[in-house]
Amino acid sequence: MKIAMVGSGYVGLVSGACFADFGHDVVCIDKDPAKIESLQAGIMPIYEPGLAELVASNVKAGRLTFTTDLAEGIADASAIFIAVGTPSRRGDGHADLSFVYAVAEEVGRNLKQPAVIVTKSTVPVGTGDEVERILTEANPGVKFAVASNPEFLREGAAIGDFKHPDRIVVGTDDEWARSVMNEVYRPLFLNKSPILFTSRRSSELIKYAANAFLAVKITFINEMADLCEKVGADVQDVARGIGMDGRIGSKFLHAGPGYGGSCFPKDTLALLKTAEDYEAPTRIVEAVVKVNDARKRAMGRKVIEALGGMDSARGKKVALLGLTFKPNTDDMRDAPSIAIAQALADAGVEVAGYDPEGMEQARPLMPEVAMQPNAYAAIEGADATVIVTEWDAFRALDLDRIKKIAAPVLVDLRNVYDPAEVRAKGFSYVSVGRP
Repeated sequence: MKIAMVGSGYVGLVSGACFADFGHDVVCIDKDPAKIESLQAGIMPIYEPGLAELVASNVKAGRLTFTTDLAEGIADASAIFIAVGTPSRRGDGHADLSFVYAVAEEVGRNLKQPAVIVTKSTVPVGTGDEVERILTEANPGVKFAVASNPEFLREGAAIGDFKHPDRIVVGTDDEWARSVMNEVYRPLFLNKSPILFTSRRSSELIKYAANAFLAVKITFINEMADLCEKVGADVQDVARGIGMDGRIGSKFLHAGPGYGGSCFPKDTLALLKTAEDYEAPTRIVEAVVKVNDARKRAMGRKVIEALGGMDSARGKKVALLGLTFKPNTDDMRDAPSIAIAQALADAGVEVAGYDPEGMEQARPLMPEVAMQPNAYAAIEGADATVIVTEWDAFRALDLDRIKKIAAPVLVDLRNVYDPAEVRAKGFSYVSVGRP
């Protein structure tokens, strides 16, 4: 089957490469000539473990190609996926659907054969209806169906998530579209991957509801961490104790500096706006958004307290280890490190930073941070070392070496280290939600 993937960003590129690996003939389409040239040269626009190798092998096999020509790319395709960005719209927080609708209009003008148009982008409820209207208006003479197929990929583990999904959600009431989507995902049926066919609007809402629920879990355990610090409990034991309950589960119960990234911040906000439009306010999600925004800045204050308080912090140096919102990605979108660095700079603290993959993306977002070539260069001369993102490279820092080049103060915002072991090395150790 030929598949066209319109949009070669994170979702489109990973999905396209995986579909090609299943044996489909895939064309990834993007309007950015520089991006397409880089992809044709084997240079990835994002960091995702295993992606470069996956793309290279399928390009070599002739199953994966790249183009800027949408008309050429969608020719003879049975399924055309829309995988363009839906960022928060400036001013009101609604999802910006201008890219989705522009693609729908261009696809409609150039469609010559029957095809299923699939929204892979994260879109609010009712978007598929508008896409259908645009396509009909642009090309009333061609057979098509519009389906919703949200992605559930975790950055840093996207290939594994795509090939071994918890579930595949497809929203359509059209039997022909169902048969096409069954064929698209048929290779996964051999792995017994569960596929849920539902209405298009239900499918669109499932994505937002899932991300909002996970954001709730993260924010809940972060608030429990604050309570643990007050009462002398250990949030890791609390998380383990409640996570062993099958009704709750252990995932997304890791206390830290708050969530960030490409999905949770914009999707929770978009869900709030959709709920307001339909006069069905989601108060829990509203509280989550506010608490998470405040938490990032609060982590900056935690570091300042480790330096002796606001009066003592001015003029001191802090090393931030890990700048991306999570490990195994170069994504800086809504990363907690941005708010933490700003809070420190506002207090007159000198900030040095290092990240294994996100330095280039971080520089324009954090002009107050002196970027360093490695962790120990950032730590040298620091009055406190702060772990912001739990990259594997930071899980076995040479504490003896740190004591020789910096003050023995470790602020562990991801609870990577054992407090007793660090303190036995002569360090002052600050964690999140642990006594």
